[in-house]
Amino acid sequence: MKVVKFGGSSLADAVQFRKVGNIIKSDPERTFVVVSAPGKRFPEDTKVTDLLIRYFDLHREGKATEKIQQQILDRYHKIVDDTQIRDETFEAIRQNITELDQLPKDEDPHIRDAFLAAGEDNNARLMAGFLNTLGLRARYLSPQEAGLLVTDEPGDAQVLDESYANIYQHRDFDGISVVPGFFGMSKEGKKVTFSRGGSDITGAIIAAGVKADLYENFTDVPGIYSAHPGVVDHPQIISQLTYREMRELAYAGFSVFHDEALMPAYHAHINVVIKDTNQPDAPGTLITMDRHIHRRPVVGIASDSGFMNIYLRKYLLNRELGFGRRALQVLEDLGLHFEHMPSGIDEISIILREDQLDEELERELIDQMHKQLQPEELTVVHDLSIIMMVGEGMQKRVGIVGTATEALAHANISLDMINQGFSELSIMFGLSRQFEKSAVRALYHAFFDEEEK
Repeated sequence: MKVVKFGGSSLADAVQFRKVGNIIKSDPERTFVVVSAPGKRFPEDTKVTDLLIRYFDLHREGKATEKIQQQILDRYHKIVDDTQIRDETFEAIRQNITELDQLPKDEDPHIRDAFLAAGEDNNARLMAGFLNTLGLRARYLSPQEAGLLVTDEPGDAQVLDESYANIYQHRDFDGISVVPGFFGMSKEGKKVTFSRGGSDITGAIIAAGVKADLYENFTDVPGIYSAHPGVVDHPQIISQLTYREMRELAYAGFSVFHDEALMPAYHAHINVVIKDTNQPDAPGTLITMDRHIHRRPVVGIASDSGFMNIYLRKYLLNRELGFGRRALQVLEDLGLHFEHMPSGIDEISIILREDQLDEELERELIDQMHKQLQPEELTVVHDLSIIMMVGEGMQKRVGIVGTATEALAHANISLDMINQGFSELSIMFGLSRQFEKSAVRALYHAFFDEEEK
């Protein structure tokens, strides 16, 4: 049994619907389908989810919504017209979209979630109808019917454990179940969305619930690249990587998956494959619990910007009981969380994401650090980038750091920080943002070019 999820670009129009239909029809093991809302048909286009956000804003402000309703309905109707889906399917969608405007115009965040969930919800109805035109037995399975229960946290729902047993009850349906992504139901019967991009989370939840053999995630890329193709020319596709490697890469800027998306599949020990809707026969990237380590130690190089470093120096810091605790207490009291905290004998660097602070909060942070810690030196460095070099094969491998730093030195790139965990799964480099792209290229060529020759 396979659970298959299709992203917004894979469902943007009738052409993409037909591709998806052929993919589902080609493999009878694909019995659960999770869909996103229709994405962009061309670069200047607007995603249906973004249209729904506009719709909600106009509704809340008490302004006319007829025009935006029609724009949303036109997206669905065009697919219906071009695929010969039965008219009653579109009528159900029309009713759902127009009835949103009858919801209260108050500040209840559940109202916004109801608007946003409509994109996936109606696309699932549409996909089920389309699969039936192909001669397949398909049904629309709402999160409520599936028993996909979540915490009552609008915009940041978390799945409840009882959902998995509920979903398992649908495993033996003789046909294809099409489930909308992105939202679940609270115990009070309200639609509650995951954080944006959460259709991937739904796919993993359904896969774990039905105890699937494989979770296939179809998108618009042929797999996960070993480096960002906008930075490195023609980077290699990663054929296989572990969940741990994927988590490290996702943290550092790889955006194929939402950060939380893999957790349900990970806990259920279900393999995941990333595939391309436009090249469905290509192998893609397989994500597994473990993998055989080849001679290449590094599997991927990722980067992210928008960090700051608070550098603290104090003589005999390592002998001062409670110094680290007091530093972290300052952050907690101000509602800040840190990303990394590499240290030396007499110094600590605290790496934060800059978007947590404004100028006033930064001044308060510095004042409290001086007051609580009394450092001899406190320096704040802004506009840092973090580069993560990731690979299970780096464990116990001699010379990895030397090769990396030599490559960066040849590129005239100076480092502000190096950090490596005990597991040796990843090595983190902190440097000025101006060097980010050239550093990624230098590291990629150092670890991947030799194999390509």
